[in-house]
Amino acid sequence: MIERTILGVVVGSRAYGLDGPGSDHDRRGVYAAPTRAFWSLDKPPTHFDGPLPEQFTWEIERFCVLALQANPTVLEVLWSPIVETLTPDGRELLAVRQAFLSSKVAATYGEYARDQLNRVSARRERTGETNWKQAMHMIRLLLAGAHVLRTGDVLVEVRSLRPRLLEVRSGSVPWNSVVAWAGDLQHDLASARAATGLPESPERRTIDQLLAGVRERNLT
Repeated sequence: MIERTILGVVVGSRAYGLDGPGSDHDRRGVYAAPTRAFWSLDKPPTHFDGPLPEQFTWEIERFCVLALQANPTVLEVLWSPIVETLTPDGRELLAVRQAFLSSKVAATYGEYARDQLNRVSARRERTGETNWKQAMHMIRLLLAGAHVLRTGDVLVEVRSLRPRLLEVRSGSVPWNSVVAWAGDLQHDLASARAATGLPESPERRTIDQLLAGVRERNLT
């Protein structure tokens, strides 16, 4: 199915601008299965790993469902600054990416960040060890959530914040300060939610039209 990829991007530290010499090449993609493949009992996979290391690809319908739910990991794919594969169907997908956005991002980004903070805190209590990389990404998520609520664009590249974020990742920032920063950012996220110009719900009809067009073009 990899040959049917319509959008392939690099995500992770290289897309964020937080990479170092040994950073992985995290790749994510979207593929369009042949429409006739859905007419049999054995349906095309909703996603698959590989073939490259750290590569993961969704079938377009599954991808759209997750994006409509304001899944941060999925939305980042649509705004990655590093695009490796882009077909006409992929261009159509990027052309309607704004339709996936809604004020729901306040909840999903906030909840993802809280979950990561709880995980890091639980590990500290259990082992005395701190996953500073996870803590950094928790902060990055909160910053990104407020950004999308205020601008209508998903923040992926955070190079301007690189020094401060890398200080968190290196463990140079005291844990109490990280927790306090996260608390301030949660309040900022709530303020951004209250003032956002994003709609309450995404534009499902637009995405339905996109998906119908892809299915019609892949009826081969």
